[in-house]
Amino acid sequence: MNFSTLAGLLGGLGLFLLGMRLMTDGLRHAAGPALRDILGTWTRTPLRGIFSGFMITALVQSSSAVTVATIGFVNAGLMTMAQSVGVIFGSNIGTTVTGWIVAAVGVSVEVKAMALPLIGLGAILALSGENRRRKHVGDALIGFGIFFLGIETLQSAFHAVEHSVDFSTLYFGSVFDIVTFVAVGFFLTLLMQSSSAAMALVLTAAMSGVIGLDSAAAAVIGTNIGTTTTAVFSVIGATSNAKKVAGAHIIFNLGTGVVALFLIPIFLRIAAQVVTPDDPTHIATILAAFHTSFNLFGVVLFLPFTNQLVRFLDNHVGSEQSRLARPRYLDDNVLKDPTMAMEALYMELGRLGEMTRLMAQNALASKFRHKDFIKDRAAVGILVAAIRAYCLKIQRQKLPDAIADKVPQALRVVQYFVKVVDIIDEVSREYALLDHSLPGMASESARHFRREVKDILNTAHTPCAPEFDDLEKLLRQLHDDYDELKEALLRLGSQERIEIDRMVALLNYYSRMRLMCEQAAKGTVRWAILREKPCASASKENEFTWKPDQ
Repeated sequence: MNFSTLAGLLGGLGLFLLGMRLMTDGLRHAAGPALRDILGTWTRTPLRGIFSGFMITALVQSSSAVTVATIGFVNAGLMTMAQSVGVIFGSNIGTTVTGWIVAAVGVSVEVKAMALPLIGLGAILALSGENRRRKHVGDALIGFGIFFLGIETLQSAFHAVEHSVDFSTLYFGSVFDIVTFVAVGFFLTLLMQSSSAAMALVLTAAMSGVIGLDSAAAAVIGTNIGTTTTAVFSVIGATSNAKKVAGAHIIFNLGTGVVALFLIPIFLRIAAQVVTPDDPTHIATILAAFHTSFNLFGVVLFLPFTNQLVRFLDNHVGSEQSRLARPRYLDDNVLKDPTMAMEALYMELGRLGEMTRLMAQNALASKFRHKDFIKDRAAVGILVAAIRAYCLKIQRQKLPDAIADKVPQALRVVQYFVKVVDIIDEVSREYALLDHSLPGMASESARHFRREVKDILNTAHTPCAPEFDDLEKLLRQLHDDYDELKEALLRLGSQERIEIDRMVALLNYYSRMRLMCEQAAKGTVRWAILREKPCASASKENEFTWKPDQ
């Protein structure tokens, strides 16, 4: 192998990977909210999830992007684990489209005649589109063109390699030979972090005669197994939901790969039936059909056991995590998609709001325990730190203006809830032994005031209930009732019916309770408007909640 051949291999591989990256990123950004809408509405059943996963992966040419979006939806409670498993199954079928593209275009047309116009048109769109969708479409077209040029360059280099190194002479039949080519496909995917790119590379090598059909089939299985490494890397330090989705991905790909290894001759024979021998791309077409057939077989094999797989993952993944302190929805994997990242942040803020409002309600109870509050406060502190850090991570991404404006608002919501916890902390320390008994009508006024605070906190718990729209009116009424209670306390103090020091302490206590309630309610209102349709996920059976049944 001389320098020219080596340079051709490296240059072709570089063009190939650059094209894949531009194509995938361009298509993913061009799809924009459509990816979210499709996954959010077309995955009600595992079968519909399979179809959605296939279509989106075929469109954006990236199963990783679909997996990341799926993790975001599971985290957000907008998709169940069973639905996500269907999407993962369909995504694996969608990755087989790359093989058909290579088979259809790789050698059946004049590559440069198609690639160069694509690059030219894409450049015009990209340079004139600024931050609009047109720019992303242009990037995708440039990626397609460079991708095809990379295939042509690799083919030329592989033809030169064929004369010096003939891998096809390896006798395919021993366990060692099978493992060797499976390992080749696996490590190609590991290095490229793209099973589609690795698959196209294997097909190009097979079309060029560098490796034989059986060897290429084993390598294709290796690329299918190798894509699990992306899932493994993506869930390091991630949420339990992310680990469950990744676990489903790994189990499916490993199981399907092992079955396919034992049935290589059968699947190749089936694939050969759809190809005419005189077809110039028959090797690539057979391998593309082989890749599709064993993934379809895997779906047929695993689909009846979807519920059992979900139960297994629920029982074995994430059970050691702290229920309160550890973020449930925040996941670094969705940061590449600003819409999904903001959705994850919204859900985690909703969870923080629930925690602080429950703490506020407990603070009003006669059986309030400071020991329990200390544990809850520590959990909230950890969660607040995680949310603030996630806001900074989102802000570092390239964000549309609409989302960039929401990040400061999210931080403002955090501050409201932090203020609630600070007030509870102050009240629990300074007024723990305060005597709340009052003579006459003042006692009823105090009970009524505490009851109003609890009612407002309950209303804030259900932003999809009709009462939520009256929250500001309720707060104004609370302010009026506080003024009435204050007058009653001042009158009692002036009449020496209660000690002046206790009067001052009670005034301070109820003032802090009013402020605590106002901060909790304002934080909830500010949080609700972060999402355009905060109650879009509520159903008739579950109409008083901002998230669906889980």
